[in-house]
Amino acid sequence: MVRPTPHTESGIPIKPVYGPEDLAGWDPAVSLGGPGEYPYTRGIHPTMYTGRPWTMRQYAGFGTAAESNARYRQLIEGGGTGLSVAFDLPTQMGHDSDAPLARGEVGKVGVAVDSVEDVRTLFEGIPLDRVSTSMTINAPAALLLLMYQLVAEEQGIGGGRLTGTVQNDILKEYIARGTYIFPPGPSLRLTADTFRYCRAELPKWNTISVSGYHMAEAGASPAQEIAFTLADAVAYVRTALAAGMEVNEFAPRLSFFFVARTTLLEEVAKFRAARRIWARLMREEFGAREPKSLMLRFHTQTAGVQLTAQQPELNLVRVAVQALAAVLGGTQSLHTNSFDEAIALPTEKAARLALRTQQVLAYETDVPHTADPFAGSYAVERMTDEVEAAALALMRRVEELGGAVAAIEAGFQKAEIEASAYRIAREQEAGERVVVGVNRFALDREEPYEPLVVDPRIEARQCAALERLRAGRDGRAVREALAGLRRAAATERDNVLYPMKEALRARATVGEVCGALREVWGTYEPSGSSW
Repeated sequence: MVRPTPHTESGIPIKPVYGPEDLAGWDPAVSLGGPGEYPYTRGIHPTMYTGRPWTMRQYAGFGTAAESNARYRQLIEGGGTGLSVAFDLPTQMGHDSDAPLARGEVGKVGVAVDSVEDVRTLFEGIPLDRVSTSMTINAPAALLLLMYQLVAEEQGIGGGRLTGTVQNDILKEYIARGTYIFPPGPSLRLTADTFRYCRAELPKWNTISVSGYHMAEAGASPAQEIAFTLADAVAYVRTALAAGMEVNEFAPRLSFFFVARTTLLEEVAKFRAARRIWARLMREEFGAREPKSLMLRFHTQTAGVQLTAQQPELNLVRVAVQALAAVLGGTQSLHTNSFDEAIALPTEKAARLALRTQQVLAYETDVPHTADPFAGSYAVERMTDEVEAAALALMRRVEELGGAVAAIEAGFQKAEIEASAYRIAREQEAGERVVVGVNRFALDREEPYEPLVVDPRIEARQCAALERLRAGRDGRAVREALAGLRRAAATERDNVLYPMKEALRARATVGEVCGALREVWGTYEPSGSSW
């Protein structure tokens, strides 16, 4: 039997040996530069991790705000340097916990947040000027950011001292996840309003984290991941420019979010290619000149889709390899998945082990002691060029369709990702792509595992808290604030975040604020794919 030629997840053949002939005509001065130098292939900082390690985040949030607060405190006490908040599906979709559509989902995949009261509990006892907080929220991102700011103000902390990131990447929701609320036009208007608001009120906050992670989890190859992510970012840049902003005013606060797979060499090449593409794109298409406007800064999460329920302890090894790929690729912050996430929400011990994985890499290995140790590698430099070429070809196809939004409406990105996912699944089924413990080296009998179980009474408690909130607040003030929000949303000139903040200050709920915007902007109903 002839074994198939090994190839990367992007479909690029992998040679058994690479040599000088693979880099014929390759000019390191053009393709690399130094660390911290254009085109930033080798990293965005001259010293990278030699001065300090990357930010170690742990994505957490489940059940009630009080339970999540306890987990955050454990992570901080265990050495975590940044928080990453997971929200439940009703919150992500702009519904209150007592909404009919929320039934059965409250607190399941993240923390339930209905009002500023929940955010106050979520961060109780945590000094918000001393932690960097990332919030994985998209359609209602502006609401969660404003509630975070309101709680910080209660702690006496001004907006100029807050650091963190709000994901706020709505376009990838139409491609890969589906937690959208409004049509693309109003959603992009809300994104631009958030850019403007943060420039004035939260100058250190990263206003968007353009996410390839969720596309990768849906099956995107590494080349597709960076191509479609950067194409979405181009759409956001154009939206901000059309709103009258100058590129160097907002570009330094753009950030990105990628996956790290077990295919270490291609992942390192992917991160390096993404930095180079973005730097050249920002300089050549948008005329950015400030160095920070050219730097692709990104957070990485290890690949949840590659974790297995079979022999789950093997995921500890997978996560370590994935984390190493992210570090060698030059990430700015990292979340390591817990080994039991393919089964249930992580237990406390599993979450601690995930954090310890990062700490071993940072403090026990020699990897952080030099910037971009793969620079000049025949294999990695060739892979970097090949991934870059494949990504640029996909980006050109998106442009030919009229840009990211038009391509989304045509179903292009979704169809490409589905084809990639199908190819990988077929390779795994045929045994051409090995998954240890699944299609090779499986056990006849799995060892028992006791998963973390979310208390089913959480939904009832959240609903009761909402009833008390509505009974105890100034109803007239809430109605007036929501009316002001609707008036602002109906205009093209007003920034909706200011009246939105006042509505949230009056203790309007997430569902009420999103409902007010739905009345003006409508909801998005995808049409059939034309691709």
